[in-house]
Amino acid sequence: MTLHTPVIANATQREKWNTETGSRWLERHAIIDQQIAPFGRRAMDRASIQPGERVLDVGCGCGETTVELARRVGHSGSILGVDISAQLIEAARALAQKSDLENVHFEEADAQTYPFPAASFDLIFSRFGIMFFDDPDAAFHNLHSALRQGGRLAFVCWPAPRENQFVTIPLAAAARHISLPAPGDPDAPGPFAFADADRVQRILSRSDFADIEIERVIEKVGGKSLEETTNMLLQLGPLDEILAGLDGGTKHAVRADLRAALSQFETSGRVSLDAVAWLVTARTGA
Repeated sequence: MTLHTPVIANATQREKWNTETGSRWLERHAIIDQQIAPFGRRAMDRASIQPGERVLDVGCGCGETTVELARRVGHSGSILGVDISAQLIEAARALAQKSDLENVHFEEADAQTYPFPAASFDLIFSRFGIMFFDDPDAAFHNLHSALRQGGRLAFVCWPAPRENQFVTIPLAAAARHISLPAPGDPDAPGPFAFADADRVQRILSRSDFADIEIERVIEKVGGKSLEETTNMLLQLGPLDEILAGLDGGTKHAVRADLRAALSQFETSGRVSLDAVAWLVTARTGA
């Protein structure tokens, strides 16, 4: 008799976000939140959140978006933040307690498979936390069932890496000194899994979402000194893992080239780069 190991949904992502990837995010989340906060606010504004609404925050991370959503729905509303990472959920709970909010709850949960009560939310929201499903169709079917009739979906996700200077500039600096890793499957779970807007449209349509709109939005990231921006992109961008195994001399050379490239975007002692995202909205049938 052959024994089959049960397949666990999002097993790779679960392991990553509960080990090294989650630890790196936890260590650096304050600066990450600061940089991507404008995109989250854009999505919240577009969602027209009302007092008293029930909201699900998917991939809530350390809870920064969940807390802001709680403030927007007020005491009569409620927010549930879910994330696959136990350490990030622990940080999120600490933030909510510090913020003295009673209408916020968190679950260490996989939104692809978690048994949300049917028709229990007015809005499902995510700020760059919704691109990591190994089966997006199953995930969005599950999320659709958690929305009431006429419920809304609003999230932001990254387009192709070439669209963003905070990706292309560091990679160009590294490419002068090392061979970059070959691109992987563009649809694989990860930050750029939803880069193809047509693919996002098809996934949502198959999951019975309607009134799907996908808008290209631009915000500024950076706003810090040249030294701070250089250090930030070495830690937070695509170079983080690439540089991990390199010798000190190569790292220094990459840093020098990155700093020189960023200096072209320096104004009044600050470096600002354009950042691009997809802002996606949809709703269930009325």
